[in-house]
Amino acid sequence: MSNSAQTSASNRINALLDDNSFVEVGAYVTARNTDFNMTGKETPADGVVTGYGTIEGSLVYVYSQDASVMGGSMGEMHAKKISNIYELAMKMGAPVIGLIDCAGLRLQEATDALHGFGELYKNQTMASGVIPQISAIFGTCGGGMAVSAALTDFTFMEGKSAKLFVNSPNAIDGNYTSKCDTSSASFQSEEVGLVDFVGDETTILSEIRTLVSILPANNEDDMSYDECGDDLNRACAGLDNLAEDPALSLSTISDDNFFMEVRAAYAPAMVTGFIRLNGTTVGCVANRTASYDESGEKKAEYEAALTSRGCKKAADFVNFCDAFNIPLLTLVNVKGYAASLCGEKHMAKSAGRLTYAFADASVPKVTVIVGEAYGTAYLTMCSKSIGADIVYAWPNASIGMMDATAAAKIMYADEIAGADDSVSLIQEKAAEYQALQSSAVAAAKRGYVDDIIEAVDTRKRVIAAFEMLFTKREERPAKKHGTV
Repeated sequence: MSNSAQTSASNRINALLDDNSFVEVGAYVTARNTDFNMTGKETPADGVVTGYGTIEGSLVYVYSQDASVMGGSMGEMHAKKISNIYELAMKMGAPVIGLIDCAGLRLQEATDALHGFGELYKNQTMASGVIPQISAIFGTCGGGMAVSAALTDFTFMEGKSAKLFVNSPNAIDGNYTSKCDTSSASFQSEEVGLVDFVGDETTILSEIRTLVSILPANNEDDMSYDECGDDLNRACAGLDNLAEDPALSLSTISDDNFFMEVRAAYAPAMVTGFIRLNGTTVGCVANRTASYDESGEKKAEYEAALTSRGCKKAADFVNFCDAFNIPLLTLVNVKGYAASLCGEKHMAKSAGRLTYAFADASVPKVTVIVGEAYGTAYLTMCSKSIGADIVYAWPNASIGMMDATAAAKIMYADEIAGADDSVSLIQEKAAEYQALQSSAVAAAKRGYVDDIIEAVDTRKRVIAAFEMLFTKREERPAKKHGTV
């Protein structure tokens, strides 16, 4: 029985998979090391249950570590069992789900355990972009196991007792657990951004089932389509009033209001997640300027600016979607880049990574400008310039170099300084600049916006665009890989 949860490794698997679908592989494997009197020590299944089963009828491979066997520590055979599951999953083109509760490297097996860990890393690397990899942390995930979790596409973490760390909090100079618990779910989700979802065990297992059901099984065979019972031409009344919080606007656009946000706690001004459009899974990236609770009360406000953390978060998400041929929808409402001393250290590189990710992605890409779209920050948010296939704008959208008032103050500085009524002059010049350079109509006339659509029609227009782009094929220059 795990010392960090109320269910055993096998019970977690049974709760995750369809009823009676689990088939165990390697049940008789035990440790083979004879040093340190290991021959007399029982190691059932060598501390990890491995096998396969189904989630809503789709094949998945799973391993679940058992902390009651040597703390769930990673030994030679333990690692080999997980690597074997990866090899099977790669052959069959099915996701791998790891349920983690591991004390770390098994010291009694030293170099054999290290070698096993290395082989696991290699298998995870080879599987990256080929099959989805999901990890869920229910107990301890420290040292090398934390690296393994970081190699997966999505990480879930139990919110109260689970621990995720490379170095334990007390091993960091000047720190201790009560000062800053760097291993906690809150730190890893809010500050590090490694953890995508936090919750209790039951919620995590349910969310994993939902995630698997909407993702392709692999990068070639897409089994994620579902029948759409929602009206494809459904009007989204009041959508323009929800532009501040994409969690609300995206769920309104989606089939049956489905929206699954990824890394919600990290860089909340940038929203990433999945919706369904006509039964197809679509990845979404959007700028958030406010968030609301279930009762409609405003919880927080955010600057309409790109942050280094937000760019990193979005770039990782775009790369995942492109690897698995998931179309991308981008909702734009951004004025520029956030200005802070800490953020400036990483801003250019992070913005470059996001720009590269969007430009390099060859999946169908649709962008909707729902508010402001200024400067190179707008270009980074999947503009027509860097490869968006279709760009729509709502009628009230502003697109240009900067805010019209700010531009007028710069362009007509001398006139404003000598004017008797500078306020009226600024307003006049700003309106002129807005009409000529910053309006949705001005951008559409230049071909940077394909159409100006009413907010209420967003769902049907976006669905139609993705249907048109369904057979998109776009080649990239021959190269091993990019370097950004």
